[in-house]
Amino acid sequence: MKALDNIEVAAAYVDGKAFEITPGETILNFTKRTIGEKQVPTLCDDPRLKPYGACRVCSVEVALKADGPVKTIASCHTPVTAGMHVFTQTDSLQKLRKNIIELVISDHPLDCLTCEVNGNCQLQDVAADVGLRDVRYGNGDNHLSREKDSSHAYMRMDLAKCINCARCVRACDEIQGSFVLGMEGRGFESKIIKDNDLLFGDSSCVSCGACAETCPTAAITDRFQSKALQADNTVRTTCSYCGVGCNLEVSVRNNEVQSIRAPWDAEVNQGHTCLKGRYAFRFYNHPDRLRTPLIRQGSKFVEATWDEAYDFIANKLEKISKNNGPDSIAGISSSRCTNEENYLMQKFIRAVIGTNNIDCCARVCHSPTAWGMQQSFGTGAATNSIEDIKYTDCMVVIGANPTAAHPVTGAKIKQQAMAGSTLIVIDPVKTELAELADYHLQLRPGTNVAMLNLMLHFIVTEGLADEQFVKTRCEDYDLFKKQILNIDVEAMAEVAGVSADLAKEAALAYANANNAMSFHGLGVTEHSQGAKTVMLIANLAMITGNIGRAGVGVNPLRGQNNVQGAADMGCQPHQGAGYLEVMEKETQDYYANAYGVASPTTEGKKIPEMFDAAIAGDLKAIWIMGEDVAQTDPNTAHVIKALTNLDLLVVQEIFFTETAKLADVILPGASFLEKNGTFTNGERRIQRVQAVVPPLSGSKADGDIMVEIMNRMGYQQPAYAPGTMLEEISRVVPFFAGVTWQNLGDHGLQWPVLKGGVDTKILHSKDFKRGKGKFHYFDFEETTELLDNAASFPFILTTGRNLEHYNAGTMTRRTHNAAIVDKDILLINPKDAKAKGIHTGDAARLFSDRGEVEIIVEVSKKIKPGVLFTTFHFPEFMVNNVTSNVVDSETMCPEYKVVAVDVERLAARKSA
Repeated sequence: MKALDNIEVAAAYVDGKAFEITPGETILNFTKRTIGEKQVPTLCDDPRLKPYGACRVCSVEVALKADGPVKTIASCHTPVTAGMHVFTQTDSLQKLRKNIIELVISDHPLDCLTCEVNGNCQLQDVAADVGLRDVRYGNGDNHLSREKDSSHAYMRMDLAKCINCARCVRACDEIQGSFVLGMEGRGFESKIIKDNDLLFGDSSCVSCGACAETCPTAAITDRFQSKALQADNTVRTTCSYCGVGCNLEVSVRNNEVQSIRAPWDAEVNQGHTCLKGRYAFRFYNHPDRLRTPLIRQGSKFVEATWDEAYDFIANKLEKISKNNGPDSIAGISSSRCTNEENYLMQKFIRAVIGTNNIDCCARVCHSPTAWGMQQSFGTGAATNSIEDIKYTDCMVVIGANPTAAHPVTGAKIKQQAMAGSTLIVIDPVKTELAELADYHLQLRPGTNVAMLNLMLHFIVTEGLADEQFVKTRCEDYDLFKKQILNIDVEAMAEVAGVSADLAKEAALAYANANNAMSFHGLGVTEHSQGAKTVMLIANLAMITGNIGRAGVGVNPLRGQNNVQGAADMGCQPHQGAGYLEVMEKETQDYYANAYGVASPTTEGKKIPEMFDAAIAGDLKAIWIMGEDVAQTDPNTAHVIKALTNLDLLVVQEIFFTETAKLADVILPGASFLEKNGTFTNGERRIQRVQAVVPPLSGSKADGDIMVEIMNRMGYQQPAYAPGTMLEEISRVVPFFAGVTWQNLGDHGLQWPVLKGGVDTKILHSKDFKRGKGKFHYFDFEETTELLDNAASFPFILTTGRNLEHYNAGTMTRRTHNAAIVDKDILLINPKDAKAKGIHTGDAARLFSDRGEVEIIVEVSKKIKPGVLFTTFHFPEFMVNNVTSNVVDSETMCPEYKVVAVDVERLAARKSA
């Protein structure tokens, strides 16, 4: 930063030069900003953490005037003030810093040359910076007796190397919010402990790696990736797990991934990741990876060349289309693939095949979000940025478990709640956030509409509606108000299983907050009234005026990494790229002009309709890119029946999944580490995905596959490159108009992006996309799943994810995450467990009228009597054998969250 010549603003001096100060800035941050990051050394400082002042290496001398008396103080926690004179390099400071480091090293092993972080150790660097060459004191005997702890799946702890800076403790507390680490003892006996002094692997650690990331020595390190190993290069890319979209920095050596960390300057995740993003990457070159195209011959698969596979597919598709019409063919795209690949997939289906039969996994997760928010606001995406969490006074989390499914965002919500913001959780499961919540509305699964109607009713009756906002920015409020005032409060409370008083308290807390922000997940959308619930959440924001500014809004927690982008790119049957309605003549002409061929004019099929049509014999072929529908879609027997009734099933995958086993042709695709493109996260942020290593020999990036089959079938599509693809997309998708590969930079842009690269952090600041926000009212309707089956199947099963795995677990099961969690577990309330004679560890039969699974049980108070909970990550259990065909009334999103089942004990738990 340039020094100030004529001082007219509040300024302070560093080593005699004047610089403008920023209110609230510490001296350390002031010096970093003005004279450079390394001019004042530090050990206990991490800019993401609160000032701590443990090491005093950052000490500076301060005077109130240039020739006045000086005082030596720690710069990390002392505010800079106007007129202050700061001296950073005096002889006395150099001597002080050298002595401090000498004292630290006197209780530290002097084994730098053999230490695993040699060359990448902050203590080593600071010792060199202060000129330390010899140590006059002890030789570290106090710490050398401490044994290494290698019990953790991903990290090691060697407390002989610990300097008691407490950065790991503070990172665990202030970033992750898990409070696993602490400091025990005094003086030389002080040490880091895990929980109540447990082994690392036995502790409650969630394996986020924040402690290893911040540790300045080798006290905590990643178990399978050395800090000292020099990478050939590092590549910045975007995580392929959940919808948070964390920035990653991947280190590569000899064309192999060595380690992953998060850049501290990343706008999305600020140097933080979960265990999946940081550690669960070794699936990319796992022996199970598919490495050649395969064509079915009878009951076996035979290896084929790419030309043979393309010719086989092209001939079959052309024959099917000629004999049965293009609408007998369909495609299912993938949220694990890039925007560009999804765009090409839908373009292939529409422009080459000639049908609107294209869908993606958004159908089975957040299609009610997109549709519902479009009805209310005109745009089906998050209104705000995750950054806004720090500006909110109240958070309501509905049908989501973000600390498990969206861990980095979940940690931010958790930190904001612990900092004093009100937290309301509406969920049938007592999640980690529910434990922290001011109000946990533990409703019966499937009763979201009843619960939200209660809250809206109380906001109206207590006179807390923002009348000015409603009057000027919304429509149909009077009709909504009349209907909401007529609900039977006690009846709805009984339906939901939550007291009316508690619902009222939560509603008033939300309505009275200056800024209130909602987050919702699949516990909202995967219901028969999913889209209606989304519209009621929109009502909640509009009625209180919580739209269009920082710290408010409606913010869906997108399940997969690019579920937002797949829908943006047109991978849905009713809307093309950019959400244009494909049945409108104007839209058909628009796409015909963009693609150079006539647009299909018949309505496309959604995924459930595809399966029904396949069983009926009307759909003859499906191309599936990167989705394991045979494991993840509901009613597995129904899905398998559909897929096996096809004339052609093409599966583009990286592993031999349950769906791939049913294919006629398997094409080996590439992982996110092997491709270029973009992902769009849950806050509409378009970010670069950059190839770290080339695709495994024999496999291809999915974009290359789509381009090659398009050309093979006669459509001239240019070779795949993210820059040229974005040029095409920006001409077709209105809200990508200003997106280029270059202007995305390291942090991406949030759509809509105007020409010139100006992006949008907050939607609906002045107007809604549809003009005015629209209020909707819906009565609660019981799902047919319970109306038809409750008498025979008295329990309600609801499903979700755990922290360690991701959907079908295709990737995470092939990493060390499987050593942490290796099976799906069924939770049952103690009251129900006693009635059924079931104990923790028992094997149980979980069954419905669709099928059954055998599963291990855990007795838990996290769910109420009558409710069961499990995950669906492991094909050995195939939980979707029992789920139903009931779908959301508007979007056909499956109702995973309400399944009528029964359970019985099969065998007692095995003794240890």
